[in-house]
Amino acid sequence: MDLADKRIVLGLTGGIACYKAAELTRALIKAGASVQVVMTTAATHFITAVTMQGLSGKPVFTDQWDARIGNNMPHIDLSRDADAIVIAPCSTDFMSKLAHGACDDLLSTLCVARPATLPLLIAPAMNVEMWQNPATQRNAKQLLEDGIRLLGPGAGEQACGEVGMGRMLEADQLLAEIIAWFQPKLLQGRRLLLTAGPTFEPIDPVRGITNLSSGKMGYALARAACEAGAEVTLVSGPTALATPYGVRRISVQTAQQMHDIVMHQLTSQSADSAGAIDIFVAVAAVADWRVANASPQKLEKNANGSAPALVFEQNPDILATVAALPKPPYCVGFAVESENLLQYGEAKRARKKVPLLVGNIGHDTFGKDDNQLVLFDANGHTHLPRAGKQQLARQLIAAIAARLTG
Repeated sequence: MDLADKRIVLGLTGGIACYKAAELTRALIKAGASVQVVMTTAATHFITAVTMQGLSGKPVFTDQWDARIGNNMPHIDLSRDADAIVIAPCSTDFMSKLAHGACDDLLSTLCVARPATLPLLIAPAMNVEMWQNPATQRNAKQLLEDGIRLLGPGAGEQACGEVGMGRMLEADQLLAEIIAWFQPKLLQGRRLLLTAGPTFEPIDPVRGITNLSSGKMGYALARAACEAGAEVTLVSGPTALATPYGVRRISVQTAQQMHDIVMHQLTSQSADSAGAIDIFVAVAAVADWRVANASPQKLEKNANGSAPALVFEQNPDILATVAALPKPPYCVGFAVESENLLQYGEAKRARKKVPLLVGNIGHDTFGKDDNQLVLFDANGHTHLPRAGKQQLARQLIAAIAARLTG
C-alpha cells in the first residue's frame, strides 16, 4: 500500500468542503495510513466529530484543553508521532493564522508547535473572491516561503454558485499529492515525455485494428515520474483510465497521430534548452501496420460472403525515430514477447539503439494490475520480480534516474 505505516494528522477547518474530508479519510486508510482527526469548532458545524471518528477509527480531538491525553498537552503529543499534518479543508482564516503564527485553538497550536522536520500540507478551500483577495495571496506566498506545501486550490463551481479558483481539490487528487510527498524527488526539474495505451487503426468509420493494451503500465509510470518531481506529458492512445493527477495528457488514436505529436513535442521545445525533453519513455503498444485502403464509409457485407481486401502499410517506428535524432533525450523502450524474451529483448535494444529497454515477461500482462520486468542495458539485464504495476513503475523511475546521474 502506498502509505503503509504512515501516520497522518488530518485537520479540518470550517467550510462546506468538510464533506470531502470524509472521503479523504477513507482513501488515506485504504492506502495504508492511520488517520488522527483534529477539528476546529467551525468545522464541527459542517461535519460531526462522530462521523470522522467512525471513519478514522480514532477519537477526534476538538478542544485544546482535552484531558484524554495524560499530560493534557494534545497540541504537543499529537504531532510527535505523526509523519505529516494535512489541513483539508484549510479556510482563509486558518491560512492567516498559519502565516502569522497565531494559535488560539488546538489545531492552530498543534501546527505552530509541530517539529520543524514535520511536513505541513494544506488544501485551501474558499470562495473565489476570498482566494484572490490580496491578503490571502500574501498569506499564501508567506506559507510557501515557510516551507508549507499548498495542495491546490482548484477551479470550478463553488457552493455559493460562483465559479473560479478556491475550490478544494477532490479526495483522489489530495491522496495523489500526499502519496507524492513521501516519494523521493529523483527527477526534480526533469521533463519526461511518455506514450501509453494501444493505438487504433481504422478500417472504416466503425471498425478498426487494435490490441489488448490497457495502458496501466504507462499510466503508472506517468504517475511515478510526476511523484518523482518530473514535468510529465503523456501521449495516450484510447483507454478508459483517468489521467494521473499533475500529468498533462494528449489523446491520440492512430500510430501516425502518436508519432506526429511525439515529434512535435520534441522538436518544438528543442530550441529552448530550458524546455527540452530530458527523457522519452515509449510504453505504448503501437500498431506495426495500418490499413492503407481504409474506407470513408462503413463497409457493407458482400452478398457473396467475401471479405474485403485490406491493404496494409507500415507505421512509423516512433522509438527508433526519436533515438535517431541528432540530440535525442534519454530513450527507454518497452517490448512484449511471448517467448525468448532475453534474446529478443537485447536484440531489440540494439536495433532501436536505445540505452534502456524494458521487457514484459509474457503477453498476458495486458489489463492486469501486476507484472514482472527485465531491464536491458549495455551492462546486461536485470530482473524486477513480480509486483503491482505502480510499485514496478517507481522502481523503473529510480532505475532511469540512476542511469541519468550515474
